[in-house]
Amino acid sequence: MSARAKKVNPAAATRQQSFRLVQALGEEHIGLEARAQAGDHLDIKIWLRLLACSTQIEQQIRQWLRARFDTTLPRFDYLAQLDRHPDGLRMNVLSRYLMVTGGNVTGLTDQLVKEGLVERTEDPEDRRSWRVRLTDQGRADFAAMAGEHERWLGGLFEGLPAASKDALYEHLGDLRVHLVQRQIAGGTSPSEASGASAGDATKPYPKRSRKPLP
Repeated sequence: MSARAKKVNPAAATRQQSFRLVQALGEEHIGLEARAQAGDHLDIKIWLRLLACSTQIEQQIRQWLRARFDTTLPRFDYLAQLDRHPDGLRMNVLSRYLMVTGGNVTGLTDQLVKEGLVERTEDPEDRRSWRVRLTDQGRADFAAMAGEHERWLGGLFEGLPAASKDALYEHLGDLRVHLVQRQIAGGTSPSEASGASAGDATKPYPKRSRKPLP
């Protein structure tokens, strides 16, 4: 080998190998990773891979919930939160746990109350707040769904080495903490991300005339 032969950058080789994996998935399964290019920044590739994995699992779970229980993933997630809190939760707390707006929680609560799966009562600690909890029927229905849900996930992850799952769980935990810390600290503003100066970030947007839509 020539002394002038280029040294292989391990990080670059790993990224190139990772991109070949994307290509190997084929158009039928590539999903969101179809957006990735070989020269993209690693942060972009990680983000797209997380989205692709999450979306693929979520779509499969949604299909199975609909086919087996004629229900939706948001309803399942709602019931799951209440199942973990037998004494119920305040509506605003439930909204934060589900990472959705209060309006979405209110609408879903109304549906589940009508179906007899959830009951809504005044919060004894704060009369201005509502607390929701599962009824006996709601708890029984969720138990059936939760058992199936656990088996479905076990099947999806079956064959993946335990060490890989442990490492993935730890790394994703690190990422989650990092993102929360960034959010608490203020994160990166859109103006900073696009390279705009701090002065530009403080300038107000020009007022636009509100013309009716055609």
